[in-house]
Amino acid sequence: MTRAGEIARRAFLVGSAAIAGGVAFGLYAVRTPHANPLLAGLADGEATFNPWVKISKDAITLITSHADMGQGVASAQALLIAEELDLEMGQFQISFGEPAAAYYNRAMADESLPLMATDERWTSESMRTAAGSLMKLLGIQGTGGSTAMSDSFDKLREAGAVARETLKLAAAEESGVPVGELRTEAGAVLLPDGTAIPYTDLAVKAATLQPVTEVRLREPSEWRLIGKETLRVDMVAKSTGTMTYGIDLDVEDMVHAAIRVNPRKGGAVKRLDASNALQMRGVQKVVEVTGGIAVIADNTWRAIRAAEAVDIDWDDAPYPAEQAQHWEAVAASFTEDRLDRTWRDDGAAEDVLAEAGNVVEAEYRSPYVAHAPLEPLNATVLVGDRHTDVWTGHQLPRILQQHVAAITGHEVSAVRFHNQFIGGSFGHRLELEYVKLAAEIAVQMPGTPVKLTYSREEDFAQDFPRHIAIGRGRGSVANGHVEAIDLSIAAPSVSASQMGRAGYAVPGPDLQIAAGAWNNPYKLPNFRMRAFRVPELAPVSSWRAVGAPGAGFIFDCFLDEVIHAAGADPMLERIRLMEHDVSRKVLETVAEMSSWGGELAAGKGRGVAFVESFGVPFAQVVEVTDTDRGIRIDRVWAACDAGTIVDPVNFEGLIQGGIVWGLGHAMNCEITYSDGMVEQSNYHVHQGMRMYQSPEIIVRGLQNNHKVRGIGEPMVPPAAPALANAIFAATGKRIREMPFDKHIDFV
Repeated sequence: MTRAGEIARRAFLVGSAAIAGGVAFGLYAVRTPHANPLLAGLADGEATFNPWVKISKDAITLITSHADMGQGVASAQALLIAEELDLEMGQFQISFGEPAAAYYNRAMADESLPLMATDERWTSESMRTAAGSLMKLLGIQGTGGSTAMSDSFDKLREAGAVARETLKLAAAEESGVPVGELRTEAGAVLLPDGTAIPYTDLAVKAATLQPVTEVRLREPSEWRLIGKETLRVDMVAKSTGTMTYGIDLDVEDMVHAAIRVNPRKGGAVKRLDASNALQMRGVQKVVEVTGGIAVIADNTWRAIRAAEAVDIDWDDAPYPAEQAQHWEAVAASFTEDRLDRTWRDDGAAEDVLAEAGNVVEAEYRSPYVAHAPLEPLNATVLVGDRHTDVWTGHQLPRILQQHVAAITGHEVSAVRFHNQFIGGSFGHRLELEYVKLAAEIAVQMPGTPVKLTYSREEDFAQDFPRHIAIGRGRGSVANGHVEAIDLSIAAPSVSASQMGRAGYAVPGPDLQIAAGAWNNPYKLPNFRMRAFRVPELAPVSSWRAVGAPGAGFIFDCFLDEVIHAAGADPMLERIRLMEHDVSRKVLETVAEMSSWGGELAAGKGRGVAFVESFGVPFAQVVEVTDTDRGIRIDRVWAACDAGTIVDPVNFEGLIQGGIVWGLGHAMNCEITYSDGMVEQSNYHVHQGMRMYQSPEIIVRGLQNNHKVRGIGEPMVPPAAPALANAIFAATGKRIREMPFDKHIDFV
């Protein structure tokens, strides 16, 4: 049986079991909605219709429960509710709300399954349904995996429609006009004579009614906001420098803290002397925390300087001390006992390659890379007698509550979490260590709000970077086309590392080692794709698009090598091999956008890459010029299909920013270890792309995908291989290792 057949059989068994289990004992629980968390704090005269809408006589509040890390998702969530509630942008305020099971993210379940996004068989959809039901039963609230729009698109529109119809019912009872003769517009119910009753005037009456749950969602032809140009709710504040992030928070009577934790992550403190720090201006105390110390002072700068003055001897790292040892461990893991999974085994790649005359062979490397968002890690915690309050930006609020409760001794329900706008995450704010450290400090100062802020250097030193990976490929060609590819990728498990820190075991193979490689919907005649699991090295974490930036770079660049060996056109051969109609259209579109095949000036080269991640087929063409000072990136054409585009302006901007981010990291960024510690301490040695280097970026979003997908991450994986392939086209030089500036200069 082929691996695809084995997966299909397993999908059938799991899907059937899920359905049987649902019928036997879970169907009632799955269908029963979670309690509306807004009811608990409802004041007199306030009405709530579901967990996402609250109206008083003074304001309309929309709950946008997914964390906003700069991707504009708070605005997009509000837009979906406003579309059905007939609100105009600016007629409402938004809130992240309090953590609650009602805000579970069903869409996050898709990435936990060993299924291609293009696999929509009944058995596979049954698995997705079962996994989504489990997310509901567990009440997993989270933002990640580019799932915010997938999770929100239907349920937030329904929330708006329920509120709309209930407000119409309230207006009917107030006015005596039948509901069928009423309509809504711009935050008001309109009577037949043109009288407008604002929603805020109907709050008292609406609070006495049961919400109307049988509602009709509007057809796309009726949409006023979805797919139209709108002003993001945070745009003015961000454009004027008045946006408030967690790092800007000011709580009355708070003190400031800075930490120094063993830079050999996981190691302990051998000896410390805080006497010099305690004599510094503004310092109140030095306390011990897990793996290090914290200094409390009257402002952040003084706390950071004092923390640097503490004399500490650190214990050794529980992983190899030198970077070369990390690479050696990965290279040594291509063994049968380290085989994590054979993800694809189509045709007979091994046999074909054994008989092939000329075999293309190559090794690729993807390094550790830091998250390094602009806003350093920070959290403010107040431990009281009965409650703990936490103010920070985080992507997993209910899991955060559990870990804080374990430190403070309060019940989980007594940990009040106030989510904040986040100045960039890229996976950084999925981690819990910074909040746990803030809680450890606050426990030692009960009744006093403690604001912990990481220095930039400590943020780099304590980051859990993108995992390291090596890919080894063998390929053959026949009759001018790709004949066979056998690709193996070895990497440590990001899932086991990250989820282990959160206290969860992850059974089975790691889904991210080969993500972006095995799941690309090509119909290669002979294709074997294997993942090898490296024993844990330095602790690692989810980094924007997780496995796909590394594995996608490895797969697409090697595919490009084999296509070149066949003498085929890189674009046309990819299109020929693509068996998925939606994905093929993406490639055809980027070819048309870039006028692929046209004559180029001397020194110019173009590279194409296609990587599917989080259900979004994404293709990019990068054009470069080989100058006498190095490579100049001139322009990028990008095409993708994420289904319905909610906010086209934000869609384009998010893709453009993500491509710049992906290119910059491919060009310049790497984390390395020496003596067990990260060698890079700040942006000067982990540089993104500079403004003068940024190319023109042309974006086109197709909408043939019938599932709504997120776009926060999928533009990143194709950026590196498209650039590498363009450099080869311009110079004849294959770069098989990131960052590229190890091998070539950029201008």
